[in-house]
Amino acid sequence: MPGPRRFYRAVEVAVRDGGFAILLDGKPAPTPAQGPFLSPTRGLADAIAAEWDVQEKTIEPLTMPLWVLVSSALYDVVQARERVVENVAGFARTDLLCYRATHPTDLIVLQRERWQPHLDWAAREFEAPLKVMDGVIFEDQPEPALAALRKVVAAQDDHRLAAMSHAARALGSLILALALVRGRISGEEAVALSFLDELYQIAKWGDDPEAQARRAEIHAEVLAAERFMALVTP
Repeated sequence: MPGPRRFYRAVEVAVRDGGFAILLDGKPAPTPAQGPFLSPTRGLADAIAAEWDVQEKTIEPLTMPLWVLVSSALYDVVQARERVVENVAGFARTDLLCYRATHPTDLIVLQRERWQPHLDWAAREFEAPLKVMDGVIFEDQPEPALAALRKVVAAQDDHRLAAMSHAARALGSLILALALVRGRISGEEAVALSFLDELYQIAKWGDDPEAQARRAEIHAEVLAAERFMALVTP
């Protein structure tokens, strides 16, 4: 289904209240919160303005990843920060990196080699050692580790918390989202790690269009979070 019709002609960036506003025909671009969006940097404002400007007859959100992130995830943070913190921190309870295959041997080794260094980093960096489980049966994580990771999440500023929320949901991993926000890994690396099992299976059995489309969507979401963090930094 196509998006709403393009209702504006001109897109511009204007200085407003110490930030940068995106104006459509002189009026603030609409957001889900019905409030004006102010970018803290000119770079982010210019990038979002470009997303609005390239829309043609209809507005397609899938082609506006930065705007979707700032107008939904960021406003969620502003309006309900504690809920967002709990949701993001909650990914540590079922973090993708903690659930390991029990066979075949080469997949077991691959997961250990690719995933374990990031769990070890989180244990050192945040004093938050998470347990590794064989199989997919849920086991709760140590409360001290969960509390330490929640503290790290809560300490993020609004923009990084929004990006972390976006990334953790897409990746299924708080540890990968933290590594991305901290610059330990790139967006491309984060996506490859999150699809490690799936890519292993594809190498053996082949791919299908639905899975390709889903991976492409997640890939775009994670790269948008990475780009957002780069642009929001003065």
